[in-house]
Amino acid sequence: MIQYFSLLLTAIGIYGLLSQKNLVKLIVSLNIAEIGVNLFIVSIGYIEKGVVPILSSENNSSTLLFVDPLPQALVLTSIVIGVGITALALAIIVTISHSKGTIDIDELTERGGAEE
Repeated sequence: MIQYFSLLLTAIGIYGLLSQKNLVKLIVSLNIAEIGVNLFIVSIGYIEKGVVPILSSENNSSTLLFVDPLPQALVLTSIVIGVGITALALAIIVTISHSKGTIDIDELTERGGAEE
């Protein structure tokens, strides 16, 4: 069920990327799609009644059903990269807003052609 929700979030994000003309809304849509993909990756690594992949006195058998930690590590890396990309994109949008006076893509293409 959670995988369907993650696919829905990804689809909503992609729809926002295709339909929005505002640069900030495009970044928000990109983040929604990213959250959906991250949730999907984490849900793939989940195992019902799985245990932590650490051998201890309680879990001393290697035949136990362990949860895979690799998807969680990949998603943590993806979150850090996503935050960096979002910060960079918002900084670029602020620069565009100060120099051009708008953040609408249609107005930027009209003004860009007129100034050159």
